[in-house]
Amino acid sequence: MKYMIASDIHGSAYWCRLLKERFKEEKPALLLLLGDLLYHGARNALPQEYSTLETAEILNSMKEDLVCVRGNCDSEVDELVLEFPIGAEYCILPCEGRRLFLTHGHKTPKCMKKGDVLFNGHFHVPAFEERENYTYVNCGSVSIPKENSPHSYLILEDGALVWKDVATGKEYKRAQL
Repeated sequence: MKYMIASDIHGSAYWCRLLKERFKEEKPALLLLLGDLLYHGARNALPQEYSTLETAEILNSMKEDLVCVRGNCDSEVDELVLEFPIGAEYCILPCEGRRLFLTHGHKTPKCMKKGDVLFNGHFHVPAFEERENYTYVNCGSVSIPKENSPHSYLILEDGALVWKDVATGKEYKRAQL
Protein backbone atom coordinates (compact mmCIF):
# COMPACT_ATOMS: atom_id res chain seq x y z
CA MET A 1 0.00 0.00 0.00
CA LYS A 2 1.26 3.47 -0.86
CA TYR A 3 0.75 6.30 1.62
CA MET A 4 1.54 9.99 1.32
CA ILE A 5 2.32 11.59 4.68
CA ALA A 6 2.42 15.33 5.36
CA SER A 7 2.19 17.77 8.24
CA ASP A 8 2.18 21.41 9.20
CA ILE A 9 0.32 23.12 6.36
CA HIS A 10 -0.43 25.98 8.80
CA GLY A 11 -3.08 27.62 6.63
CA SER A 12 -0.93 28.18 3.55
CA ALA A 13 -3.25 27.91 0.56
CA TYR A 14 -0.19 28.16 -1.71
CA TRP A 15 1.58 25.11 -0.26
CA CYS A 16 -1.68 23.20 0.19
CA ARG A 17 -2.44 23.58 -3.55
CA LEU A 18 1.01 22.22 -4.36
CA LEU A 19 0.50 19.32 -1.94
CA LYS A 20 -2.77 18.49 -3.72
CA GLU A 21 -0.94 18.53 -7.09
CA ARG A 22 1.68 16.13 -5.73
CA PHE A 23 -1.13 13.91 -4.38
CA LYS A 24 -2.67 13.69 -7.84
CA GLU A 25 0.73 12.80 -9.34
CA GLU A 26 1.70 10.27 -6.65
CA LYS A 27 -1.70 8.49 -6.58
CA PRO A 28 -1.37 7.06 -3.04
CA ALA A 29 -4.14 5.09 -1.35
CA LEU A 30 -4.42 7.79 1.34
CA LEU A 31 -2.96 11.11 2.41
CA LEU A 32 -2.10 10.90 6.11
CA LEU A 33 -2.10 14.42 7.60
CA LEU A 34 -0.28 14.81 10.91
CA GLY A 35 -1.84 18.02 12.16
CA ASP A 36 -1.49 21.80 12.20
CA LEU A 37 -3.68 22.21 9.15
CA LEU A 38 -5.19 25.71 9.33
CA TYR A 39 -3.45 28.00 11.84
CA HIS A 40 0.12 29.24 11.85
CA GLY A 41 0.67 29.20 15.63
CA ALA A 42 2.12 31.86 17.90
CA ARG A 43 5.78 31.03 17.22
CA ASN A 44 5.61 30.84 13.43
CA ALA A 45 5.57 33.63 10.89
CA LEU A 46 2.60 33.74 8.52
CA PRO A 47 3.20 31.27 5.69
CA GLN A 48 2.86 32.13 2.01
CA GLU A 49 -0.75 32.91 0.96
CA TYR A 50 -2.08 32.42 4.48
CA SER A 51 -5.80 31.71 4.13
CA THR A 52 -7.43 29.29 6.54
CA LEU A 53 -10.68 29.23 4.56
CA GLU A 54 -9.02 28.55 1.20
CA THR A 55 -6.83 25.88 2.79
CA ALA A 56 -9.96 24.28 4.27
CA GLU A 57 -11.63 24.31 0.82
CA ILE A 58 -8.65 22.58 -0.76
CA LEU A 59 -8.53 19.93 1.96
CA ASN A 60 -12.32 19.44 1.86
CA SER A 61 -12.03 18.66 -1.85
CA MET A 62 -9.81 15.70 -0.83
CA LYS A 63 -11.82 14.54 2.20
CA GLU A 64 -12.40 10.97 0.95
CA ASP A 65 -8.64 10.44 0.72
CA LEU A 66 -7.58 11.83 4.13
CA VAL A 67 -6.73 10.37 7.51
CA CYS A 68 -5.89 13.14 9.98
CA VAL A 69 -4.70 13.60 13.54
CA ARG A 70 -4.86 16.80 15.57
CA GLY A 71 -1.87 19.07 15.95
CA ASN A 72 -1.17 21.55 18.71
CA CYS A 73 -2.44 24.43 16.50
CA ASP A 74 -5.68 22.61 15.57
CA SER A 75 -8.86 23.08 17.59
CA GLU A 76 -12.39 21.81 17.84
CA VAL A 77 -13.68 24.90 16.07
CA ASP A 78 -11.70 23.93 12.93
CA GLU A 79 -14.21 21.13 12.36
CA LEU A 80 -16.81 23.84 11.62
CA VAL A 81 -15.06 24.49 8.28
CA LEU A 82 -13.49 21.06 7.68
CA GLU A 83 -15.64 18.23 6.33
CA PHE A 84 -13.52 15.47 7.85
CA PRO A 85 -12.50 14.62 11.43
CA ILE A 86 -9.30 16.02 12.95
CA GLY A 87 -9.97 15.41 16.65
CA ALA A 88 -7.91 12.27 17.30
CA GLU A 89 -4.55 12.73 19.00
CA TYR A 90 -3.17 9.65 17.26
CA CYS A 91 -4.06 6.92 14.82
CA ILE A 92 -2.65 3.39 14.55
CA LEU A 93 -2.55 1.70 11.14
CA PRO A 94 -1.34 -1.84 10.46
CA CYS A 95 1.12 -1.94 7.58
CA GLU A 96 3.20 -4.85 6.33
CA GLY A 97 3.34 -6.55 9.75
CA ARG A 98 4.12 -3.31 11.61
CA ARG A 99 2.07 -0.77 13.51
CA LEU A 100 2.27 2.79 12.24
CA PHE A 101 1.61 5.37 14.95
CA LEU A 102 0.51 8.68 13.47
CA THR A 103 0.77 11.67 15.79
CA HIS A 104 1.50 15.34 15.45
CA GLY A 105 4.55 15.11 17.69
CA HIS A 106 3.74 17.28 20.69
CA LYS A 107 2.49 14.14 22.48
CA THR A 108 4.10 10.70 22.12
CA PRO A 109 2.27 7.39 22.64
CA LYS A 110 3.82 5.22 25.35
CA CYS A 111 2.71 1.79 24.10
CA MET A 112 5.12 1.26 21.22
CA LYS A 113 7.06 -1.95 20.76
CA LYS A 114 9.97 -3.14 18.65
CA GLY A 115 9.10 -2.88 14.98
CA ASP A 116 6.58 -0.06 15.42
CA VAL A 117 7.05 3.19 13.50
CA LEU A 118 6.21 6.61 14.94
CA PHE A 119 5.38 9.25 12.31
CA ASN A 120 5.05 12.91 13.19
CA GLY A 121 5.57 16.49 12.10
CA HIS A 122 5.51 19.30 14.71
CA PHE A 123 9.26 19.92 14.64
CA HIS A 124 9.22 20.82 10.91
CA VAL A 125 12.48 18.90 10.29
CA PRO A 126 12.63 15.64 8.29
CA ALA A 127 14.11 12.78 10.32
CA PHE A 128 14.67 9.03 10.42
CA GLU A 129 16.05 7.48 13.61
CA GLU A 130 16.16 3.95 14.96
CA ARG A 131 15.29 4.24 18.63
CA GLU A 132 15.35 1.60 21.35
CA ASN A 133 11.78 0.33 20.90
CA TYR A 134 10.65 1.87 17.62
CA THR A 135 11.60 3.78 14.49
CA TYR A 136 11.04 7.55 14.54
CA VAL A 137 10.11 9.31 11.28
CA ASN A 138 9.38 13.00 10.76
CA CYS A 139 7.92 14.03 7.42
CA GLY A 140 9.03 17.67 7.74
CA SER A 141 6.71 20.59 7.06
CA VAL A 142 4.62 21.44 4.02
CA SER A 143 4.67 25.22 4.56
CA ILE A 144 7.14 26.25 7.30
CA PRO A 145 10.23 24.02 7.11
CA LYS A 146 13.00 24.55 9.64
CA GLU A 147 16.76 23.99 9.80
CA ASN A 148 17.15 24.68 6.05
CA SER A 149 15.04 21.67 5.08
CA PRO A 150 12.79 21.82 1.99
CA HIS A 151 9.02 22.14 2.03
CA SER A 152 8.31 18.44 2.20
CA TYR A 153 6.09 15.39 2.28
CA LEU A 154 6.84 11.71 2.61
CA ILE A 155 5.92 8.63 0.58
CA LEU A 156 5.76 5.22 2.27
CA GLU A 157 5.60 2.27 -0.12
CA ASP A 158 6.87 -1.30 0.22
CA GLY A 159 8.92 -0.40 3.30
CA ALA A 160 10.70 2.47 1.56
CA LEU A 161 10.46 6.01 2.92
CA VAL A 162 11.00 8.75 0.36
CA TRP A 163 11.04 12.43 1.34
CA LYS A 164 10.07 14.75 -1.49
CA ASP A 165 10.02 18.48 -2.14
CA VAL A 166 6.44 19.81 -2.28
CA ALA A 167 7.36 22.40 -4.92
CA THR A 168 8.89 19.95 -7.40
CA GLY A 169 7.96 16.42 -6.32
CA LYS A 170 11.66 15.51 -6.44
CA GLU A 171 13.18 13.08 -3.95
CA TYR A 172 15.79 14.47 -1.57
CA LYS A 173 16.10 11.76 1.08
CA ARG A 174 15.43 8.01 1.34
CA ALA A 175 15.42 5.34 4.07
CA GLN A 176 14.27 1.75 4.43
CA LEU A 177 12.13 0.42 7.28
